Amino acid sequence: VASRVVIVVFGIVQALLLVRILLLVLDAQRSNDLVALILNASQPFVAPFEGMFSTDALTAGGSVLDIAAITALVALTLVELVTLAILRIPRRTETV
Repeated sequence: VASRVVIVVFGIVQALLLVRILLLVLDAQRSNDLVALILNASQPFVAPFEGMFSTDALTAGGSVLDIAAITALVALTLVELVTLAILRIPRRTETV
């Protein structure tokens, strides 16, 4: 049960970050309510990674490749994998 909760929670956050990256690359109108909602909802997950590199985003025209969001996506995926591995440890010791 705990593994499923972890997968669902991280899946929602990962989807949110992927949509953020896609919207910024496609130069979505930030004044649109749905776009603003997604960008604002994903900001707390991206914020810890802003300033990690010399640039947080690469821009070309109106498109933005959000390096901080990509870093957050990779980091949170790693945290998910480690969390799932930790949750599976008790099962391995019980079956031995």
